[in-house]
Amino acid sequence: MIKMALGKDLKEYAKLPRSIIVLFFARIVNCLGNFVFPFLTLFLTEKMGMSTNKVGSFMMMAAVAGALGSLLGGKLADIIGRKKVILFFQSMAAIMLIPCGFLGSSILIPWFLIAMQFFTGAVQPANAAMVADLTNNKNRQQAFSLLYLGINIGVAIGPIIAGVLYKNYIQWIFWGDALTTFISIILVATMVKEGIHNSNHQDMNENEKSETGNVISVILKRPALLAFSLVSIIYSFIYAQSNFSLPLQVKNIYPEEGSVLFGSLISVNAVVVVACTFIIIGLTRKNKPILNIAIAGLFYAVGFGMLYFVKNYSFLIVSTIIWTIGEILSATNQGVYIANNTPMSHRGRVNSVLPLISGAGNAIGPSIMGIYILNRGVRMAWPLVFVLALGATILMYMIYLKEKKDYKIKKTSLKYN
Repeated sequence: MIKMALGKDLKEYAKLPRSIIVLFFARIVNCLGNFVFPFLTLFLTEKMGMSTNKVGSFMMMAAVAGALGSLLGGKLADIIGRKKVILFFQSMAAIMLIPCGFLGSSILIPWFLIAMQFFTGAVQPANAAMVADLTNNKNRQQAFSLLYLGINIGVAIGPIIAGVLYKNYIQWIFWGDALTTFISIILVATMVKEGIHNSNHQDMNENEKSETGNVISVILKRPALLAFSLVSIIYSFIYAQSNFSLPLQVKNIYPEEGSVLFGSLISVNAVVVVACTFIIIGLTRKNKPILNIAIAGLFYAVGFGMLYFVKNYSFLIVSTIIWTIGEILSATNQGVYIANNTPMSHRGRVNSVLPLISGAGNAIGPSIMGIYILNRGVRMAWPLVFVLALGATILMYMIYLKEKKDYKIKKTSLKYN
């Protein structure tokens, strides 16, 4: 069954547009050098001497900056085009990293990183809108999953390099990240076409047709999409702990080798993604995207919840494998669900506003958990995460049931009319 699903899926990937394939390689290169943010918590605590609650506050500021950048980038992507926004703002993000390599432990570094997050935030809605433009209902899930796979091929190798650089050549954490970003920009500039005027109208569902009006009115006409983004706040809060509470727990268990071991867990995460994405997509492709996202919540609950009991490295690996399966299901279906329910005229703006709502969990997560951990200890973070994950799963499944019911009503109505 798995072999058949995998073979069928590989054939679908081979049929994807050339621009999607180029974006796949650009993501690999860019994420191969994703050195800064996986080690940011350790850098701010070890090299700059920040307390966990101060680090949490900084993370929240960076997330807010990213949200503001996203609003600007989404608006511009619908006006001037996706590609122009990607090239300009991603270049600015890379430029912000260069001074950080010269500044040692200067207090200026966090401010450059906040600026970088603003520019990176502006790129995200343009990226999502471009992928939606270049695909249709038949190949969209394959496109989003392939790009997600590209990200993780890079991440499978990058953190290992970053772990070595962090200990011995820390300035190259910043310069290496900037260099790979510029290489990916060149690939996009020379080989990817603009998507805004090339949307495929074939197989377009009713929710994707162009509309007039502002982005708020568009979202309010789609209550399921709004509910999805609100429940996703909890999902992003939970996932944020993989880069905040998890490295703190690893450091707590292994004070001397914490940075290297955490880097290896990131690589385990990426290896599982590379090895299992095709299989998981093949096994779940017949499910509605919203159902797959609900299932992801269960894997989050088990994978993160078990960290309360973890005391050795082997169980850290098992935990990482389990929550990574949840990540695969969530990451490969969220973009598809949004694209399938968004008018093509508003793709940039919707992909800026919805992540702003759903990403609130990522913004407040480190700050809230920083205070929580300061008072209760890092181990007590995981029972809370477990309860939140179960609650989010139930809510997401309720959205699925509501959509299923509405579809049956609509189908019955059309049958008798």
